Amino acid sequence: MHPSEPTSLVYAALGTFLSLVLLFLGIVTANAQVVPKPATEATKAANGALQKALPFSDKQDFENAQRGFIAKPETLTIKDKDGNIVWDLEPYKDFIALDKPAPDTVNPSLWRNAQLNMQYGLYKVSDGIYQVRGYDLTNVTYIETESGWIVFDPLTATETAKAAHDLVTKELGDRPIKAVIYSHSHVDHYAGIRGIVDEADVKAEKIEIIAPEGFMEHAISEMVIAGNAMSRRAVYMYGAVLPRGPQGQVNAGLGQTNSTGTVTLIAPTREIKETGEEVVIDGVKMVFQMTPGTEAPAEMNTYFPDMKALWTAENATQTLHNLYTLRGAQVRDGLAWAKYLNETINLYPDAEVRFQSHHWPMWGNENIMAHLRNQRDIYKFLHDQSVKMLNEGFTGGEIAERIDPPDAIDNVWYNRGYYGTKKHNSRAVYQRYMGWYDGNPSNLDPLPPEPAAKKYVEYMGGTAAILEKAKADFDEGSYRWVAEALKHVVFAEPNNQEAKNLLADALEQLGYQAESGPWRNVYLQGAFELRNGVPNAGGVSSTSPDTIRAMPPSMLFDYMAVRLNAEKAAEEDITLDVVFPDLDETYSLAVANGVLNSALSAGANSSADATITMEKTVMDSIQLGETTMEKAIDDGKIKVDGDADAFDRFLGMLDDYPFWFNIVTP
Repeated sequence: MHPSEPTSLVYAALGTFLSLVLLFLGIVTANAQVVPKPATEATKAANGALQKALPFSDKQDFENAQRGFIAKPETLTIKDKDGNIVWDLEPYKDFIALDKPAPDTVNPSLWRNAQLNMQYGLYKVSDGIYQVRGYDLTNVTYIETESGWIVFDPLTATETAKAAHDLVTKELGDRPIKAVIYSHSHVDHYAGIRGIVDEADVKAEKIEIIAPEGFMEHAISEMVIAGNAMSRRAVYMYGAVLPRGPQGQVNAGLGQTNSTGTVTLIAPTREIKETGEEVVIDGVKMVFQMTPGTEAPAEMNTYFPDMKALWTAENATQTLHNLYTLRGAQVRDGLAWAKYLNETINLYPDAEVRFQSHHWPMWGNENIMAHLRNQRDIYKFLHDQSVKMLNEGFTGGEIAERIDPPDAIDNVWYNRGYYGTKKHNSRAVYQRYMGWYDGNPSNLDPLPPEPAAKKYVEYMGGTAAILEKAKADFDEGSYRWVAEALKHVVFAEPNNQEAKNLLADALEQLGYQAESGPWRNVYLQGAFELRNGVPNAGGVSSTSPDTIRAMPPSMLFDYMAVRLNAEKAAEEDITLDVVFPDLDETYSLAVANGVLNSALSAGANSSADATITMEKTVMDSIQLGETTMEKAIDDGKIKVDGDADAFDRFLGMLDDYPFWFNIVTP
């Protein structure tokens, strides 16, 4: 890596967005000079129509979300060791309450979801099963064993996990943790582990850590290659710099928001590899169902036959989930998701309680089976009907506009699009099968946004004419079209503040109408940046040494390859050997034709331009900012044999990415 940027890889290797968007909310105070606008009459009408269309008189979820309540702190603000706030429900309490109707600026269905997600504290799910909810984006679950606890999904941060564990201990007594289960490979389900577990106890075999097969690979790999772009877009998806309030960030669908504390990882001691595999921990029997490639590439459900209790991880929750996540990621397989849920129904037909890693539980066999069938069917419908329409010649955008599930599965609360949506999930199905090209020759090689925007503006009669028409359309509530038209003006004339302000107004109203938390956040973040500019302070603050140390060298070199400046490397022909004595591994690196290739090799090659020898731990220390390349060389921790200049030239070809790149402006 470039010696002047020793930590450039840190934020790109944290496994998922949640540990990436650690932003200083002071950005908001510094830049938010434009006050958000109220809801227009068109937005009030749209939200009012939805209020009438959905069964708001159904209060069962409110009963379920409060059932089994034991205790909660009056104030829930969690800080790290330096006094920085890493989780805070207090700003939400200022405007969200069970007795408050939805503001005009919040979709009433999303408001309902936010009210439910604000039910926090310690809850009894059933005999021997407890959850702490509202302490992070994720729930943490405690299963009582003969002499201790089995803990499921220890949250995103050590601070939130410890606070939740302290609440459990205070109310239920001090019992040792016997095992921890990571249900899947997303960071909000494992990264608080060191807040409740001492690794020495794991190494001493006092605590077992169980995860699905492939967990470690996927936990550290998802965002390595495209981590910078994903984390920047996650700012949009989660409204990270938006103020909390009825005109700002209200909810994230799965929960209120993300915690921003210390991310850690302890490797599993046991991997589950097959559906039906049984494990008994301190008298508690668990049966696992493997569900790879659903919500996560490595994921599993768990059944407790003696309790008739079903844990569905993140495969079945109280929302339609993502087949495609707006931060960017590989498209998930809706067909596989539906098939695994069908298998769940067949495997565990006698379940009497179902609980999971987000939201609130469900009780009663009939209710549980109906929930699983309806969630299965919404994914199956979105898959099958999207594929049917693409085979009929419809494009992704056309399918998104036409997709229309039956009310029986569309108008049940747990299938509403608080996180994923019908529209972007149907587009995801199209993308999975057909890719980005829609088959129209005009779209095969279109102009990039900026030159295209200038021609659009010219063809539409110039900026003044477009703004005049856009204002009229805005007044009529045609916000989607105003956003479509004005994006061209903004990309043609990025300094035209009048155009940016009107586009921001349109995006804002779309946000106020959005039922999906991420859609709302995306629209409002876009409006924020159009009005106030792109933030240039704060950004990513990563603190995950565990993840860095878990990265294999092959992953590091793959990431280096996508940082290579092709212009600088075009005329180079460099071969390097990198030797890790502690791993007994040697990697061969070759730069030629503007490309970096790397491979594990049998040993050092005498024809290499240079051989670099260092412990893997030294490379980790450089990535973590604990030392620099130059200091490690000076200290004798890195040995360079051969052409040291070739090594220096290689390092100089590696670019670092800007985090705050433009999105709604060129």
